[in-house]
Amino acid sequence: MSAIDTLPPLREVIRTHDLQARKSMGQNFLLDLNLTAKIARQAGDLSACDVLEIGPGPGGLTRGLLAEGARHVLAIEKDARCLPPLAEIADAYPGRLTVIEGDALKTDPLASLTPPVRVAANLPYNVGTELLVRWLTPPDWPPFWESLTLMFQREVAERIVAQPGGKAWGRLAILAQWRADARIVMQLPPEAFTPPPKVSSSVVHLQALPEPRYPANAAVLSRVVAAAFNQRRKMLRAALKGIAPDIEDRLNAAGIRPTDRAEQIPLEGFCALARIIEAP
Repeated sequence: MSAIDTLPPLREVIRTHDLQARKSMGQNFLLDLNLTAKIARQAGDLSACDVLEIGPGPGGLTRGLLAEGARHVLAIEKDARCLPPLAEIADAYPGRLTVIEGDALKTDPLASLTPPVRVAANLPYNVGTELLVRWLTPPDWPPFWESLTLMFQREVAERIVAQPGGKAWGRLAILAQWRADARIVMQLPPEAFTPPPKVSSSVVHLQALPEPRYPANAAVLSRVVAAAFNQRRKMLRAALKGIAPDIEDRLNAAGIRPTDRAEQIPLEGFCALARIIEAP
């Protein structure tokens, strides 16, 4: 394996700092630096961008992003054990890496980022979906980020790029495809990680659109699709009865048959329904 920088191999870093991935933190470390550099390249040209990374762990993807020329990386890491190896990376790339110790769900990174910003991360499995939904549903658009290049369990990735009519079509696909172009750009087997997870992983790249594909209020759309897919076996008039007392009339006004099920409704239909529900 060829080196991407002058720092030690990640297995040596883990031994030196006695780092073991913790299941409670959703950690699975990616140790192949050539692979992390390949993931970094999926984010595009980073030379004029700040990059936000969540859960860098011992710094495999961090090193990939820096080696591929990222202008500056802001890494948010909850596990204090990982701070010393990240400090060593910061020393090797002077002025280009900032590390914040904290919970990504409770940390606002915007004050430490200079646009344009891209997000690239091997997200901890236990917070990945929640972070993605937050990034996709700010009240105002476009968001602080230009693109998201994120690793998920393969099943989650397939739900992000799914199309109407299949079992994978749901909340994640609607929120992602409403405001972004989403595609799977890499597949990774379990043995690429330490420890190997029980499932395969995929890297998804989402490019923010200048405007949403269809007008809708983000909070209302989120509430509608959450209710619709929470009970996907039910007809929509039953699944959405708690949204509005006259939901059947509103479904008809949106051009949706009340007897349809959520997986049958395309993105445009959900956006139309959200607009009608928001209207007084």
